[in-house]
Amino acid sequence: MTTPRHRQPVKLGLCPIGKFVFSHEDAKRQKALLEAKLRELDIPFVNIDSVLPDGIVRDQAHVELVVRYLRQQEIEALFIPHCNFGTEGAAGMIAKHCGVPTLLWGPRDEAPLPDGSRLRDSLCGTLATSKVLHTLRVPFSYIVNSTVDDAVFVSGIQRFVRAARVARTLRTMRIGMIGQRIDFFWSTIVSEADLLQRFGVQVLPIDLPILLTTLHKRRDANRKAYQQEMAELEKWIDTRVHKDRDALLLTLALRDELVSLAAQHNLDGFVVQTFNSFQQIEGLSMSLGVSLANDLGIPVGPEGDVHGAVTSILLEAASGTPEPSFLPDITIRHPGNDNAVLLWHFEAPLSLRTPGSKVSCGLPWILKGLPPSLMHFKLKDGPVTLARFDGDSGGFRLGFGEGKMVDGPYNQEYYGWLEVDHWPTWEEQIVRGPYIHHCSCVFDSCADVLTEATRFIPGLTAERFGRSKP
Repeated sequence: MTTPRHRQPVKLGLCPIGKFVFSHEDAKRQKALLEAKLRELDIPFVNIDSVLPDGIVRDQAHVELVVRYLRQQEIEALFIPHCNFGTEGAAGMIAKHCGVPTLLWGPRDEAPLPDGSRLRDSLCGTLATSKVLHTLRVPFSYIVNSTVDDAVFVSGIQRFVRAARVARTLRTMRIGMIGQRIDFFWSTIVSEADLLQRFGVQVLPIDLPILLTTLHKRRDANRKAYQQEMAELEKWIDTRVHKDRDALLLTLALRDELVSLAAQHNLDGFVVQTFNSFQQIEGLSMSLGVSLANDLGIPVGPEGDVHGAVTSILLEAASGTPEPSFLPDITIRHPGNDNAVLLWHFEAPLSLRTPGSKVSCGLPWILKGLPPSLMHFKLKDGPVTLARFDGDSGGFRLGFGEGKMVDGPYNQEYYGWLEVDHWPTWEEQIVRGPYIHHCSCVFDSCADVLTEATRFIPGLTAERFGRSKP
């Protein structure tokens, strides 16, 4: 399977800025150092060497030529390093006309030469350009004046390209919706029109009866392969409660059908009804198939929660790791830790279980009328970013914060206990909304990336959960 679109790197346009004053030779040296660092960090980029001598903007007359070229290259983010000073008008207009997330930075200037002269004034130039960007209403990110080997530069450029990927992901997102919203879940009512008009998010309805017919055909055509695969899975997944083996094989067909639909319709993820049409017709839940699809890089939101699926896809775009996201409920507070809560639900990527542990594919404990195949396991330890995209015609927010998994009492179905800096503050913010109990999580630290990403998403407000505000 190819890398999901929301995991693919953005195409970065590198547009070095200089000026007729100061040393042009030193500006070229700074440009070479920067390009070498970008390659070392495995950040793909296109420069402007083919349209300007030395690939450095030094005059207002360069704007039209550079903008035309960068548009032809279909860049998705713009980096304008100030290599010796800065032609601020040109930098501002290039950023304005490209209309993509923009990053401003300049290399830290060395000490003056023995005669008192200087090779460059990069800090001064970036300050001038920042004013122009403000004047032109161009949102931008900034890395503090530093060398390319400084930790602040490395973390800053990596944060920016991930933030730009989040902005691109929301603008191009496509979600497949399997089944209709569950009637008694009013908290998952959304406006597809608002999502489309405000952010460009498209929702593709997928007919459940047609899907079920397709699943049966896929299972029957691949029965032998699925039987062999299930035998391997059962070495670490307990499926003893399942009497209908044909029904269990259908979950593997579901996984493969989700992969096929994603490729066919260019989908970033899905939202599913979860229960109970699938269970009543087929005699099992969708959980195993959904969990396996999650592990292949396809986020699936449960219970018709479109905003939940949006959040999971954005979180995976923000993450610096290849691990999948998971979408639990926030349920109860920890009985012995005032700053921890239980994350719990039906399905999650099985790769996120406690290392070496087994999984039970068994009966639900809360919805006792449903058939088996809910996933039971404990999530692994590690740092976690929790987020929720939500809102309505009155406005949209992306709320998020960071914590870590801690020990806590055993629970049925998949679960983990998340500890944060000050849960009462989190609780107050989440309750006051516009959020619900569903949240998306990833094992990584992404809060700073999400904060930066919202600079480039008109109509979306960032809210950092906890005592620390962005």
